[in-house]
Order: sequence, then structure tokens, then C-alpha cells
Amino acid sequence: MNASEIRKLSIGEIEAKLVDAREELMKFRFQQVTGQLTDTNQMRFVRRDIARMITIINELEAEKEGEA
Repeated sequence: MNASEIRKLSIGEIEAKLVDAREELMKFRFQQVTGQLTDTNQMRFVRRDIARMITIINELEAEKEGEA
């Protein structure tokens, strides 16, 4: 998911996707520990998506504080 796709969503939708991404990362970590994960790049992509979502949420909240 790229930043422009995330920016089109509301804060609530982004937070829901953030929860899903964190669960997916946890699943990948368990697979890695048990030796079932074949493509370790997936973890990197999910971590970057999580960071991207957190950054955009922080930007949107800062905009709201600036307007108030």
C-alpha cells in the first residue's frame, strides 16, 4: 500500500488497516520462528506499511490540531 492510497482513507480506516498489518506481522514472526516463512521480504514490506500508516495518522492529527 503506498502513501497516496493511505491518504485517501479516513483516520478510522487507517487505524483498522494498521491493526490488520500488525497482526499480519505477528503471523510472519511466528512463521519465521517455526521455519515456515519462505520469503522474509514480506516482513520488511509489512513493517514499512505500518510505519507509513503511523506517519500519515500523525500528520492528519497534527493538521486537526492546527485547525482548532
